[in-house]
This record gives sequence, structure tokens and C-alpha cells, in this order.
Amino acid sequence: MTPEAIAALPYRPNVGVMMIDGRGLIFAAQRLDSAVPAWQMPQGGIDADEDPRAAALRELREETGVPPALVQVLAETPDWLTYDLPHEIVPRIWKGRYRGQKQKWFLLRYLGRDEQIDLAQDHPEFSEWRWIAADEMIAAIVPFKRAIYQQVVAAFRPYLA
Repeated sequence: MTPEAIAALPYRPNVGVMMIDGRGLIFAAQRLDSAVPAWQMPQGGIDADEDPRAAALRELREETGVPPALVQVLAETPDWLTYDLPHEIVPRIWKGRYRGQKQKWFLLRYLGRDEQIDLAQDHPEFSEWRWIAADEMIAAIVPFKRAIYQQVVAAFRPYLA
């Protein structure tokens, strides 16, 4: 695909979840489909006619086993945030229909115990997880998502360790 063709593509509607513990540390998980370190926060597509907040809670449950009863919604980004995929990846992801993602991010406080987080779901996405500080989260994300993670951390900074 040419850079012009990619630039003409729309963004995929998506939600992201920054889940923090009582100390203000962030839940980070290692992607299962990556041979190199690729830590990220839960995120996923929004189904047709799905409310972004409902999508965030659904994605969290699908990826971590954490039900809505174990989290408290603290905040959300006021605007949609976007990121572009590297051009070489666009044809391989989402059948080449999107240039990247537009995301609504939600900040959730985890109310459960660590042993209640279960990555072994029907369609697992992560191999391991840990609680980390904001600066470590930004450093751990793949480079093409770093700018959006910086925006998310800035939006939710008052709640973070």
C-alpha cells in the first residue's frame, strides 16, 4: 500500500483501559503474540452500536477475567486519541482497512485481589502481567504507541503513583 492510500484509510474505533491498583500502579501485560517484550494495557475494538464504556468493561473482562464488579470507573479521556500503525503493518492487520486506531481511554481502580486476575481466557492475549509505574509503562509500550500512552498518562496523572 502506498503512503497516500494508507493516509486515506479511517481509524478503527477502539477503547483502552488503564487499570490501577490502590497504590496508583498500572496493570501491564505482555502480549502473547510477541517474541520480544511488548507490554501494554488492555484495549480492544468497539462492537457495532456498543457504548465505549461498556466496550472497555467487556474488553477488560475478556482479556483479564476481571468483571465490572471488581473495578471502579474513575475517569475517561475527554477526547478520542489516535495513533497510526507503521506503514509496513497496515496491510497485515484488520485486513488493511484501517490506518490505525482512535481510542477512548478509561481509568479504572481495581478493587479485587491479584489472584483474581486471570489471563487464561477463551482467546488469551497476554502471557504474564505486573503492576508498574507510569514511566515504566511508557517505556515498555511498542514505539508506535508511545505518544498515545504519554497522552493517557498525562490525562490520568493525578491518580497515578
